Amino acid sequence: MTSDAAGTFELRDRRVECAVLDGVLADVRSGPGRALLVRGEAGVGKSALLDYLVGRSAGCRVVRAAGVESEMELPFAGLHQLCAPMLDRLDRIPGPQAEALAVAFGHSSGSPPDRFLIGVAVLSLLAAASEDQPLLCVIDDGQWLDQASTQTLTFASRRLFAERIGVVFSVREPAAGPEWRGLPELAVGGLPEDDARALLDSAVPGRLDERVRDRIVAETRGNPLALLELPRGLTAAELAGGFGRPDLQPLASQIELSFVRRVRSLPAPTQRLLLTAAAEPVGDMTLLLRAAQAMDLPMSAGAPAEAAGLIELGSRVRFRHPLVRTAIYRAAPPGDRRAVHQALAQAIDPAADPDRRAWHRAHAAADADEEVAAELVSSADRAQRRGGVAAVAEFLRRATELTPDAETRAIRALSAAEAALRCGAFDVALRLLHMADQAAAGEFHQARVTLLRAQVAFASGHDMAAPRLLLEAGRRLEPLDLELARDTYRDAMGAALLAGAFTEDSGVRAVALAVRAAPAPAPQRPGDQLLDSLAALYTDGYAAAVPLAREALRAFRAEDKSSANDQPWLWLAGITAADMWDDESWAVLTERHVRVARELGDLSVLPLTLNSLAVVRLLSGERAAAVSLVAEIQAIGEATGGTLAPYGALVLAAWHGDEAAATPLIEASTADAMARGEDSGVVVTHWARALLLNGLARYEEAATAARAATEHPTESGVVYWALPELVEAAVRSGRPEWAAAACERLAATARASGTDWALGVLARSEALLASGRTAEELYRQAIDHLGRTRIRTELARAHLLYGEWLRRENRLKEARGRLRTAHDLLTEAGAAAFAGRARQELAAAGEPVTERAARPRDTLTPREADVARLAGDGLTNAEIGVRLLLSPHTVEWHLSKVFTKLGITSRRQLRPRD
Repeated sequence: MTSDAAGTFELRDRRVECAVLDGVLADVRSGPGRALLVRGEAGVGKSALLDYLVGRSAGCRVVRAAGVESEMELPFAGLHQLCAPMLDRLDRIPGPQAEALAVAFGHSSGSPPDRFLIGVAVLSLLAAASEDQPLLCVIDDGQWLDQASTQTLTFASRRLFAERIGVVFSVREPAAGPEWRGLPELAVGGLPEDDARALLDSAVPGRLDERVRDRIVAETRGNPLALLELPRGLTAAELAGGFGRPDLQPLASQIELSFVRRVRSLPAPTQRLLLTAAAEPVGDMTLLLRAAQAMDLPMSAGAPAEAAGLIELGSRVRFRHPLVRTAIYRAAPPGDRRAVHQALAQAIDPAADPDRRAWHRAHAAADADEEVAAELVSSADRAQRRGGVAAVAEFLRRATELTPDAETRAIRALSAAEAALRCGAFDVALRLLHMADQAAAGEFHQARVTLLRAQVAFASGHDMAAPRLLLEAGRRLEPLDLELARDTYRDAMGAALLAGAFTEDSGVRAVALAVRAAPAPAPQRPGDQLLDSLAALYTDGYAAAVPLAREALRAFRAEDKSSANDQPWLWLAGITAADMWDDESWAVLTERHVRVARELGDLSVLPLTLNSLAVVRLLSGERAAAVSLVAEIQAIGEATGGTLAPYGALVLAAWHGDEAAATPLIEASTADAMARGEDSGVVVTHWARALLLNGLARYEEAATAARAATEHPTESGVVYWALPELVEAAVRSGRPEWAAAACERLAATARASGTDWALGVLARSEALLASGRTAEELYRQAIDHLGRTRIRTELARAHLLYGEWLRRENRLKEARGRLRTAHDLLTEAGAAAFAGRARQELAAAGEPVTERAARPRDTLTPREADVARLAGDGLTNAEIGVRLLLSPHTVEWHLSKVFTKLGITSRRQLRPRD
């Protein structure tokens, strides 16, 4: 649309929208930062609103970028467009972040950076650029950003708290994808009827029949660009009162057709030049000139298009509206499109921009072409090094289509499918796997196809078929690659443990039997030892597995360095340590897993292992640390759009005794686990409910929940933890037979394990079923064993049960001592409901206890508490920012609020006291 037209109509009756944008600017100037998603159909005036925003941004530094449809396959193209003017600030951000951006932009080589590490790096770069003056980032046509740029920019825009930064996107409806969810939105609709009529009247010369005007206004729904363009397709007679044929096409298509009609009225050389410009997304005038010369097109051919207001040919090539570019390209015959892509490929320096050249050559190819396919594979390799996973998948997909040799095509299709899986394009991965299965590329290739199908099934929602498919893939790989086969059995074991009762012929026992039957690896890795112990557990029983598991866990603990490839083993090792009641190994290995995931910036894995560490901390009585970890998980979920079940938050609420908070989490987690086919998740929710209800002394309900947890067919750590809950609830609700059966099952694993944790919980459970001196001796044994472990919560509960028993025995003085200890431990661990039980018992024993007054730290928000804890541990603002996905300035902002609330002036005062 022309500048005159813009001035006439683009901001008619946009008072509400302009007020929102003015509010964004006000916040950006003063802080905190703001993000905004401007949504609307094509032509509704989103770009005009962005121009209004930029025009009002005096005093701010403005950087702009725009998505281009044909650039969507090039990794970080949109991000580089936005960040290029700020790269002189790279030396102001942490080294690993600067390195990640340098690799992503192709300025240096290195390991592919994690996409969320790049997101944090961009946040830091924007913060650095905003130090001197407020920063406004404006991104038009966000629906056409490449996936890597979209994920990175939306990630960073969700982390604007104390920064003087605004990030405003415009996207065309409908904009799909999880990246856009949760951003504040400004919906832009059509103009009101009066403004629409006025705009239409201003655009049509002469008198316009009222009936025609009303029909156009109604059909366009007040869309400004449509009001300007659609009348151009009507004859003078129709504008004067005739009636045209109703057009049932979508409005954007109608506008495109209007542009197509205008383009086709231009001379043929002009049309060819417009098509060349539409196929070249960068707007590089020099490149367009070279391509035109290759086709013997004079640049004067563009004059009619400029006169028609369709394009501007200056230092940059600019179309009047993105729909003009789209219309021209889509309407061109395939042969014409191939010709201009070929000309553009010839005009690009292969040394300066090999990827864009390869992409144009791919679009120019009419048939299979190995030379072009090989170039695309090279582009995929470069994209892989930069961390552009979606681009890798797309380059390889197109390379597959252009590969003439059937066997090579199948191999490339498998690689493309692997890349599609990594970026979450599961449907694309399955289509590529079908292509990979079409040629006889060897048994190993076919086994990898089977493996990848299984991995797609698991990754796309922990599909119940995943254990069976992984087991089948492991068997096929055994004679071909034993190490890969063992890794596949590991994944099959993990999938089967998650699925539990939802699997039959491919459950954990089936996987265990396959592991037992497989050849022994030489040399044996710690992971192989671990896998053998799990195979023994589910074939020969718990007692047979204990010595093997202990040896494997010792081997894992001896290796103090881990890499990305070790993460699946660390996860399984942590689960095994919990199964073995080995609290020390469980804590050490889970902490290591979190450290590795953090060092790698792997936010796809980090939430899962943070959940595990949160439970470790909670059972160790470190409630503040557990709350901090749960807050970190929630922050990652908000930033990434992750949907991991909130098990850490659930267990935290259950332990606290907060039924109002725990119940919806339990219900949501149960529904999620059922939908995913994760029976183990259902067990966690039953156990958490039993824990909650035992704390609230609602023993009959607790017994029902605990029994549901212990009925899981595959025994594991959570099932073992549910057994003492069942014993306590069943004894207190008058079901001694339930308690006795649960205690017998508990004894079988606890005695075989022999750890203080296991023996302490067993002694406490047996004491509930005993009487007299036997009961007292068992309570003392429980306290002695548990006192030597990290599991302070179980120790506190042993003191509570012993104190309750002593009070019933009328030994009030002794009871008060035990109950005071229990009350203090439980209060410190945040177990409000269990502490309430201790308080009631103390009152009954003649020692009323008042609830502890709120402390200043209790007034901190979870994020403030998180920042305070890390600052107290000695981390710098930059290190805290990396950990919590915040900029250093935002960390400082939170710390200032912490200092005010706590009445302190130094970070040293945040250090934990001995």
